[in-house]
Amino acid sequence: MKNINKALAISLLSLMSLASCSDTLNGADIVVSPKNQEIKSEIFVENDGIPWGMAWLPNGDLLVTMRGGELRLIQDGKLVEQPITGLPEIAVKQQGGLLDIILHPNYADNGWLYLSYSKADGNGNFSTAIMRAKLNGLSLVEQQDIYVAQAYGDRGVHFGSRLAFDDNGYLYFSIGDRGQRDINPQDITRDAGKIYRIFDDGRIPEDNPFIDVQGAKKAIYSYGHRNPQGMAKHPKTGEIWTHEHGPKGGDEVNIISKGKNYGWPVISYGVNYSGTSFTELTEKEGMEQPAWYWEPSIAPSGMMFVTSDKYPQWQGNLLVGSMKFGYLVMLTLNGNTVVKEEVVKDELIRVRSMSVGPDGLIYLGIDGKGIYRLVP
Repeated sequence: MKNINKALAISLLSLMSLASCSDTLNGADIVVSPKNQEIKSEIFVENDGIPWGMAWLPNGDLLVTMRGGELRLIQDGKLVEQPITGLPEIAVKQQGGLLDIILHPNYADNGWLYLSYSKADGNGNFSTAIMRAKLNGLSLVEQQDIYVAQAYGDRGVHFGSRLAFDDNGYLYFSIGDRGQRDINPQDITRDAGKIYRIFDDGRIPEDNPFIDVQGAKKAIYSYGHRNPQGMAKHPKTGEIWTHEHGPKGGDEVNIISKGKNYGWPVISYGVNYSGTSFTELTEKEGMEQPAWYWEPSIAPSGMMFVTSDKYPQWQGNLLVGSMKFGYLVMLTLNGNTVVKEEVVKDELIRVRSMSVGPDGLIYLGIDGKGIYRLVP
């Protein structure tokens, strides 16, 4: 798929050069691949933790989840000394801890914010939980777990945990395969290795794809995922896009569709970390192909569509952070097709999360460094 996309990009650019001022091809709108902008990354707030998620409050304050188990508030460009209290008991283990955060689309009216975190069962096992709460000063109140995955295991990996709301107010979230690729992702009677869809209070929509399947986890929306740590709603189509970690290679960008199987681990463009193969298949009937994939792996984390007018040459395209290489990747889109990939900012260390601020600037959470912003 990636090679096909690259070939399409070359063809589109060649045709556009021949077409002079034309901005359509066979009736389809053409997105001209943008040039890199000169961009400066500057520190906003320093912190030596892992800033897993960010959410901007209506008053311009910023909430940041630290994987080590703290929720922090940034006011007027300064980190408030006292962490926010009222968090649940969080199991901080390897990749687990306090993970993503998102505000309800009607936050100004109802005050609900949503968090994902790793939860212990008291027997040395861990799973992914989704909770909602309200912020009262520097404390969370009215805390409610609205989904706790029955995916407990003693491995501290692949919690997934990105969150997004769609245009209809449904909450989507990801849970990774928990390091059990051979039993979880392809089995809809088991949590883990899935994308989920629920109401904002945890109820299950009656039109979820597996609602009538005996034994199925009713909140599942799609399955066959490894460890999705990027999720964003397309600003025009309203579709939910995700990216997920492959093993050694095979990181994917996927457009999530109801009830679809995304193939892990039956099909993959990656191999084991040792270099050995676990599947000979990169495609199979009944399984979805990625919209894009990386070989070698970039270890993607964080994801957003560019809508801010501060970056006019990036408008409508998809940004993905790389933890492995410490850069920011832009995928140029023509509809739902990726026609070009380019690194638009490097030397960032481990890019963990991203968000657009009320000033229209893009803010990046960088492991061990804090929050940076990109200034054109």
